[in-house]
Parts: sequence; structure tokens; C-alpha cells
Amino acid sequence: MVFGLASRSGREMQRYNSNGGRRVVGCIPYRYKQDIDGSMSNELEVLLVSSQKSHTFMFPKGGWEVDETLEEAACRESLEEAGVVGIVEHELGEWSFISKRYGIYYEGHMFPLLVKEQLEFWPEKNLRTRLWMNVVEAREVCQHWWMKEALDILVHRLNLHQNIVARINY
Repeated sequence: MVFGLASRSGREMQRYNSNGGRRVVGCIPYRYKQDIDGSMSNELEVLLVSSQKSHTFMFPKGGWEVDETLEEAACRESLEEAGVVGIVEHELGEWSFISKRYGIYYEGHMFPLLVKEQLEFWPEKNLRTRLWMNVVEAREVCQHWWMKEALDILVHRLNLHQNIVARINY
């Protein structure tokens, strides 16, 4: 299925902002936990991956390249780093943050990804650890403030949607 697929590497195809900072795109892969009987619960789980450079955790993200849309980049990063595929939903937002390494402002876009399939083999399987966890745990371990804000927006959006559905079904 994904055999032979390699992660993109190098920065020659990357997009940059007017200050020379990278434009990055990430996803918050999510699903609803299954109950013991196999039915879907209301408990939200999100998937984080370890950084290549340290043992910290974050949501999959990487450079937005010139030959892809934001949504395509989000899908690619989720596949490469976390080995998941699914449905990219409406953008959670755009953030400006300072690169710890270069001290310049980067531009980050985040999307929710409703996970439909988790692959056994993926391009960065040997480079990263992936962990499903609840929202409270994810907020605690995620190393980037802007990703935590994106997670808060996602949770709010999903709760709002559940409330609307509950009212309609009442």
C-alpha cells in the first residue's frame, strides 16, 4: 500500500514567508475511542509523534511545498510522520511563532484529520514514535504553544458539533 514511499527531504521545494521563515503545515489526527463492545464512544483521542531531534511529542507537521495545497501538505505530513490517512477538515487557524533554532518568525497552519486508517508501515516508522492519547494528556506533552491552541480550537469545534447534533436528535 505505502511500501516504497519515502519522506520528502531537502528544502528546495519549501515555501517561505517574506521574512525568510518557513511556512509549515500540520495536522491533529483524531478519532473517537472504541468501547469494549466495539461501538464508538464520545471520548476523543489525538495522535502525537515524537520529534526526530529529541524525545518530545507534537502533532505531525512539516514544510509546505510549492507543488501542493495546504491540505495536501497536511495529508502528506500525517502519512509520512504518523502513518495515518483520513479526511482533512476545515483549517483550525494560522499561527506565527519564533523558530527556536533560527530566531525568525515561521508561519504555521493546522488542520484536523479524522483518521480513517492507521498503517502498519509508513515512511518515518523507524524515526518516530506515535502515541494516541486523550486531549488532557496531549496538551500536557505537546511542546508547541500554537499546537496546543489548535487543539483547543478542535475540541471546541467538535463539542459544538456534538451539541448541535444532540439538539437535532432530541
